Amino acid sequence: MTETAGSVMLARSAMGRAGPELQRPPGRPVRGTRRVSAALAGLAASARHELLTFDDPAASASRAIPEPFLELAGACMRAAAERAGEVRRIVPRHALPQIAGAIGVPGRARVTDAIPFKMIVVDRTVAAVPLDLELHYNGLLLIRDPVVVAALVRAHHTSWDTGQELTGLTLPTRDLPPQLRPVLEALLSGLTDETAATRLGMSPRTYSRRVGELMAALGTTSRFRAGAEAARRGWV
Repeated sequence: MTETAGSVMLARSAMGRAGPELQRPPGRPVRGTRRVSAALAGLAASARHELLTFDDPAASASRAIPEPFLELAGACMRAAAERAGEVRRIVPRHALPQIAGAIGVPGRARVTDAIPFKMIVVDRTVAAVPLDLELHYNGLLLIRDPVVVAALVRAHHTSWDTGQELTGLTLPTRDLPPQLRPVLEALLSGLTDETAATRLGMSPRTYSRRVGELMAALGTTSRFRAGAEAARRGWV
């Protein structure tokens, strides 16, 4: 037997003995609204010392996510932030309009050009990453593997070091962009999307995109609440 063949057999033997350990997934998938909600509530309750997040409030603004879930998720994160002694939140620059109109979260926040994915890390012991990397509502991966959690913490620290303090930035104006005024009026009039698109001379796809932009500007996914928020801001 050659030395190379012997090395291969030795390696295979070692992998066979360590098979179950090597094949163990780094985390536990959580799917379904109730289970995801419970997982987020559990994370909030477990926070004691530190909360690190990659957050993109704009990601859910144009998605059909139930308002109760958004409110629960926001409440969980505020509760975790209040319990933790150190809070560091990193948000992408394109989400600044949503941050300007959002309820404040305790702790510090920095802005970067982009974030790699959404993420929550509690006390450097457990992390939650969306299964699609964008929305926790679509399912998340609860990670307790210390090596993976440490890698996520390092990724957060790297982005934090290159980010800008939110407190030192001039947030974008909250005035309604002119191109969205007709969309808001169509929305408030109760027209169907097809009828509104035809009256505004847009394709259905363009109108749908503009509605998404309007929702993002208002910081909501609910058309009913969009009208109330627009009125609160003096846009109607």
